[in-house]
Amino acid sequence: MTDQLSRVFSALADPTRRDLVARLAVGDATVGELAAPYDVSVQAVSKHLRVLEDAGLVTKGRVAQTRPVHLEAEVLDLMTAWIERYRRQAEERYARLDAVLEEMKENES
Repeated sequence: MTDQLSRVFSALADPTRRDLVARLAVGDATVGELAAPYDVSVQAVSKHLRVLEDAGLVTKGRVAQTRPVHLEAEVLDLMTAWIERYRRQAEERYARLDAVLEEMKENES
């Protein structure tokens, strides 16, 4: 699992990390702000963020004394492109199936 797409999907397999990404899509936040709604320690959230950071999904900046976490949305574009390719292929297969079924229906008449 060394390619980025595999790391991204692996990182997003966890529901807490998906929630963190969803919250960061709204705007940057500190680790403390991200940890606040959870019944876990800041360290536990930091571990989740480290996985997201290793996958390239988030980066940590520095603003004065804080280190806001930022979502790297272009990484989501990589996932979207991969998913979209297979979605188009599936739609093409369904369209061909629809055509075959319609032809069968017409031949029955």
